[in-house]
Amino acid sequence: MPGILTSNVEVTNVSQHGFWILLENEELFLSYANFPWFRKATIEQLLCIEHPSENHLYWPQLDVDLSVDSIRNPDAFPLIAS
Repeated sequence: MPGILTSNVEVTNVSQHGFWILLENEELFLSYANFPWFRKATIEQLLCIEHPSENHLYWPQLDVDLSVDSIRNPDAFPLIAS
């Protein structure tokens, strides 16, 4: 069984176009155009983010799972749900 990650992930800014997260030493932008599940989320829901494994982020209050790779390169991961 793998160990628990000790790295932190946090939301650093929210705008009308999307929001930024700081994952270890990397800042990533999630636009609402590419990640529409967050468009109507509250700040509280956005801030409740978990990092259960190296390439996985989870927002439990929204039931949204994303791979970090999909955030880094959203064009390689076309939307399947809307």
